Amino acid sequence: MNAILRNILAVVVGVVLGSIVNMAIIMVSGSIIPPPAGANTTTMEGLKASMHLFEPKHFLMPFLAHAMGTFIGALAAGFIAQSHKMKFSLAIAVLFLVGGIINVLLLPSPLWFTVLDLAGAYLPMGYVAGVLAKRQRGTPPTSLESA
Repeated sequence: MNAILRNILAVVVGVVLGSIVNMAIIMVSGSIIPPPAGANTTTMEGLKASMHLFEPKHFLMPFLAHAMGTFIGALAAGFIAQSHKMKFSLAIAVLFLVGGIINVLLLPSPLWFTVLDLAGAYLPMGYVAGVLAKRQRGTPPTSLESA
């Protein structure tokens, strides 16, 4: 397959797969850690209005969704990419980070969660995925990927 097409496919698959993982975790999170009594989590307005009811445990699944969605998407992009695996993994992480920033702007959350989520769920997961993708058998490292 042409290297350019394969790299484009890496980005598309990374975004789609990461988004699926993110949404799957969010969709099941209410059955694992039920929302607080009286909280309407079905709409953005309901979430905004009931955010004051959320305890730290209620932020575990959103963090896990953001981190795992980013990790799986970045790992897929890194595995599929023809070259520059770390760069493609980090590109997916940056795309998800932008989504996380938009989410913080639309849905205010406690400061501790905002800092933890933006600092820990995106770029670190993209980096770890990039490291694992570079270790893929048969992938010769380039001088640009050694960082």
